[in-house]
Amino acid sequence: MLIGVISDTHIPERAVKIPETVFKAFEDVELIFHAGDLVSLDVLHELENLAPTWCVQGNVDRMCGLKLPKQEIIKIDGIKIGLDHGEVYPRGDTQQLKYIGMEMGVDVLITGHTHTSFIKEVGKMLLLNPGSPTVPRMSDPSVMVLEIKDNNLDANIIKIGESNCRSLNFKGRE
Repeated sequence: MLIGVISDTHIPERAVKIPETVFKAFEDVELIFHAGDLVSLDVLHELENLAPTWCVQGNVDRMCGLKLPKQEIIKIDGIKIGLDHGEVYPRGDTQQLKYIGMEMGVDVLITGHTHTSFIKEVGKMLLLNPGSPTVPRMSDPSVMVLEIKDNNLDANIIKIGESNCRSLNFKGRE
């Protein structure tokens, strides 16, 4: 299964639209996860035209009055995936994110909030952040594509407009 992962689109608050390169990166995905800060449900509807989309509420979504779940847990092929905006301070603190994942009881935690992509293993948990395709912070605009097959997860950061990416293979609990 191919899954597109996106976060921090901030449309129309800070950006006009999702870049076309995101749609190209997501053209074969079967599912999309949005880790918050959509700002407008129009983003959700646009992504749902590509594939079923799971989305959680970010801090700016809350201020805009969007009623979205704070967290989601999705189990795919033996891997338990948590989706949370990741509002920890300092932003991206891996120990605090690990504790969120432990509280959720997940193998993989997908967050946003930093606007910077990362793939990090902390203990037995995999922490993923797709960055932002529209308003990155001190990094290139990015999204992520996950491939889950035979209880394995491959995570690829896709830099928008570039062909290079960072990859990691993660084997879920059996």
